[in-house]
Amino acid sequence: MSSEIFAVVREVQLPLLAVLLLLGAVTKMSGRAADTGGLAVLVSERLRRPSAVATGLLEAALGVGLLVSNGLPGEAARALTAIVFAVSVVVLFLVRRRDPEAGCGCFGGLSRAPVGRRTLTRAGLLSAAALTTLGLEPAGWQVLASPTPSHAWVLGAELLILALLSPELRDMVTRSTHKEPCELREVPLNHTMRVLQRSEVWRTNEPVMIKPEPTDVWRKGCWRLLRYDGIRHGRRVDVVYAVRIGGRRDTAVRAVVVDRASGAVLASYGAVSQAELIGPPRKLPRPSVAARLHERRQDPDRAAQSLRAARGLSILGEPAERAPRGHDHGDPDERRPAPTG
Repeated sequence: MSSEIFAVVREVQLPLLAVLLLLGAVTKMSGRAADTGGLAVLVSERLRRPSAVATGLLEAALGVGLLVSNGLPGEAARALTAIVFAVSVVVLFLVRRRDPEAGCGCFGGLSRAPVGRRTLTRAGLLSAAALTTLGLEPAGWQVLASPTPSHAWVLGAELLILALLSPELRDMVTRSTHKEPCELREVPLNHTMRVLQRSEVWRTNEPVMIKPEPTDVWRKGCWRLLRYDGIRHGRRVDVVYAVRIGGRRDTAVRAVVVDRASGAVLASYGAVSQAELIGPPRKLPRPSVAARLHERRQDPDRAAQSLRAARGLSILGEPAERAPRGHDHGDPDERRPAPTG
């Protein structure tokens, strides 16, 4: 009976190790894996991304080998898997000594917790699990194709042990129950660029910009700001975008076009009014021609005042200093007063 249980334990390791390796490969080859710890701590900055991708490709090849290979190729995949996990124990020891606050990088951006005893124990147990698969006849897919209740019990027990040894699960639960403030949230620049370039605000201002790469990038609270060089009506301008951290829709993108010489705001896009709406919208009666002429005579500078008020708003919807009237470089039609009759 004990030999049968041990045979079931050995067989369960094949699909379990394959899934862990494939999951690690996907997370390592993602955009955020290069600076999350592990091997990245031990190599130079220019080698971090290539080393993460190379490790991910190796893990993907081993995961596929455990699932589909048997015979001599299968034995090679299992032996190499055991070696990889054993080497990872040594690497994690070195990472812990080099930077005690660095994560293991085992699952890319998910592995942010500092390397501890549980992480080291998990890597050692996985190496031992890979060694127990040596000499098995079936491949991983054959174990999955004909499971038994014993396989389910053993797999459940191993998943429980792995959950207790995996700080990633605790961090995921913590993040889901305690949402990180947007001011502290880490969002890759690539994600911000995708949100920006898919927005209508970007498409509107794209003809003004000289090149598609930003000149400056910085953070302000929950916003990431990007400045681009541009030319508008023959004058050098700065196109400044604000993309809300975590935003995925066009409403999360705002922009202003600023004259570089005078600092005047020539145009703004995507800003949302902060004023509170009182009551439902109602249909107003259409004024007569005489009433419209009387309103024009009563306030001929209303259009110019509205334009200056709009230019006094900053890109984030906060009050900003007004540009001096002597430096107004807007369109001629915008500066022309309304006719007096």
